[in-house]
Amino acid sequence: MSVLPLVACALALPFFLWGFRTYQLAFAASHAIAILGLNLVAGQAGVISLGHGAFYGLGAYTMAVLMRQAGTSAYAGILAAPLVCLAAGYAFGRIVAPLARFYLALATFTLALAVPQTLKSSHLTPWTGGVQGLYLDRPGPPAGVPVSQDQWWYFVALGLLGLGLWIARNLVNSPAGRAVRAMRDHPIAAQVAGIDLAHYTAMIFAVGAAYAGIAGALAALLLDFVAPESFTYWLSILFLVGSVFGGMTSVWGALAGGLFLQFWPDLAGTVSRNLAIPVFGALLVLSAQLMPGGVAGIVGAMAERLRLRR
Repeated sequence: MSVLPLVACALALPFFLWGFRTYQLAFAASHAIAILGLNLVAGQAGVISLGHGAFYGLGAYTMAVLMRQAGTSAYAGILAAPLVCLAAGYAFGRIVAPLARFYLALATFTLALAVPQTLKSSHLTPWTGGVQGLYLDRPGPPAGVPVSQDQWWYFVALGLLGLGLWIARNLVNSPAGRAVRAMRDHPIAAQVAGIDLAHYTAMIFAVGAAYAGIAGALAALLLDFVAPESFTYWLSILFLVGSVFGGMTSVWGALAGGLFLQFWPDLAGTVSRNLAIPVFGALLVLSAQLMPGGVAGIVGAMAERLRLRR
């Protein structure tokens, strides 16, 4: 199935929506990039990461510190954030790789708990702003580009999402992707076949962290603000919910997961703001039980049925 019609619709949307909706869609693209990284870690490698929000926060603070303290441009921050998170993800992956899956998940949860507290540290306050956080000045579109600020950053987010999807799809179909799935499905056989489990675990953590870093950098710009309380363990759980809902083993499931995370709280809030969190939990359970392949699995099954009928 060609994705060109979907790309054309995505490019045209900002010209038919009012500014705030365009802003929300840019944020949904940011969420989708983060979930895409989690899908690679959890869906392809089979490692449930409860610390994805920590790398998201690291990417956001990389952007904020570079813009506020070093005076670099926002575009330099977008380039630097995934590189910083790539290195941090690989280092963390090498440390936790020897752990069994259950203990590895606990280690990632510890990371999610530790990062917000570390950002509040008085030793880092001159750089991070401590509990007060940092304000950013999001730049507008380049001179001569006839779009608004929200439209420009929507197109930037959409372009980064498209690039991320292309890289993820190629990675999944590469020898490294097949080695990661072998490690997930048959770890002992993979080790006997000569696959370095520690290296591939660290590698997939690094790639997933890089995706989270880009998403965090975009979120920092879209919010024009970063603070430690924005990157608590709850954010990692939300990414996990979005991943399960969209389809954890699918690259394309990240799109549905990003839209869900962005727009579900608004829909739930129209009924009762107190229902949003309980329903998130219920949907996580129901998604796992009723549609184990997520939205992407349902769409794929429907497309296969249509193909067989022709």
